[in-house]
Amino acid sequence: MKGIPLSLKARSELPGLCFPALVGSAAAPLHSIFLQLERSQWLSAQSIQELQARQLDALLAHVWATVPWYHPRLHAAGIAPGRPVDQGAWQSLQPLTRRDLQDAGSSLHSTRVPPEHGSINCNRTSGSTGEPVEVLRSGLDRLMWQAITLRDHAWHERDLSGTLCSIRAGVEPTPDGTWHRGWGPTTDLLFDTGPCAVLPINTDVAAQLRWLVQRNPDYLLIYPTVLAAVLRRLQADGLALPRLREVRTVGEVLPDATRDLCRKVLGVPVVDLYSSNEVGNIALQCPESGLYHIQSESLLVEILDASGAPCAPGASGRVVVTTLHGFAMPLLRYELRDYAEVAPPCRCGRGLPGLRRIQGRVRNMLVTPRGEIRWPLVGFAEYREVAPVRQYQIAQLARDHIEFRLVTDRSLADGEEAALTAILRSSLGDFARIDVRYFADLPLGVNGKFEEFVSLLTD
Repeated sequence: MKGIPLSLKARSELPGLCFPALVGSAAAPLHSIFLQLERSQWLSAQSIQELQARQLDALLAHVWATVPWYHPRLHAAGIAPGRPVDQGAWQSLQPLTRRDLQDAGSSLHSTRVPPEHGSINCNRTSGSTGEPVEVLRSGLDRLMWQAITLRDHAWHERDLSGTLCSIRAGVEPTPDGTWHRGWGPTTDLLFDTGPCAVLPINTDVAAQLRWLVQRNPDYLLIYPTVLAAVLRRLQADGLALPRLREVRTVGEVLPDATRDLCRKVLGVPVVDLYSSNEVGNIALQCPESGLYHIQSESLLVEILDASGAPCAPGASGRVVVTTLHGFAMPLLRYELRDYAEVAPPCRCGRGLPGLRRIQGRVRNMLVTPRGEIRWPLVGFAEYREVAPVRQYQIAQLARDHIEFRLVTDRSLADGEEAALTAILRSSLGDFARIDVRYFADLPLGVNGKFEEFVSLLTD
């Protein structure tokens, strides 16, 4: 079925009918959104902006009715209920920060989410900022995330019958990973897919390498920092993954050097995805130009300079996002604390705006006392359940020495500090020395970004 668009490959639930497919009732909403995305991407930039404005008006009507926390900010910006929002008023609206999310808590939750939007889940995250926050997301949010994931598969013409290996966070620790019959709920709902093998991201790199060679996947999903470590080990050991067609990266900035190394070592391209736990899929890499297309059907994304004005193509600024379907907990002009460079119109012809590069969220790798190299899982979701942690950072000073840097709302009791340290040990390993230091604030790094884990090892 090579050359046939993914949108025409859906599995039909009606016996004997292969094409056109009649999908089942459970898959119909996802199929409907995906088919609309296949068309909307080719609209003009102005038409996409008009559709965004229509959805933004619907979201703001919901905010006025069910999220009073925003009312003072909206009034201060000159945004009135029942009136369309003009660009000047919108740009006057004070951006939402992670500190706002922490302080407001449930005041940012809608008091009346339409039941048709589905079940509501709480998503806990620190991003790369070391500031834990909680965001409510509904079934509608998840539906949009799934549809954009299918768009990514469609853009890059992936063969879903192939074997996928995924090395990522949030996976139960097992020595050899886990096998699944399909690629996951998003694809399995509509398509017949090959198997997927999953391994925890904090597995030692040497073990990751053995696991990958044994499974010999067609596709690999991985974080850029871990990919770089795996590639260096593959190169040093002279090993190969002969069936591999593509590497997909998520979770942090993808350096150009890692792209180049992947081409050199494995001979395959890297396709990157820009996303955030708070807001979902932000931008997909264009299959023609390599630029990142903002997913404007789901999010209103602004790239702002130091004065708060929109950046022109070629300029870099901070990323501010509005979740157009976030009715459970609307995020209006939310600052991700990422930076990105605005791209000119893409040669592919899509009306979706573009980014040339993402400039935030770089992490380092942890080296254990035994010399294993691992992704640093730091247990951020649990910290605020134990103590009022405002911000944190973990610094590795030596093979056996971790410094746990904390900003807290008040002085902690001995038991609270011990409980936090225990969480850290369960996430990173039993380091001989873990020192806790308290700060009034944690500064940005030399690159102008904040990293929740930093390695200060010299070797």
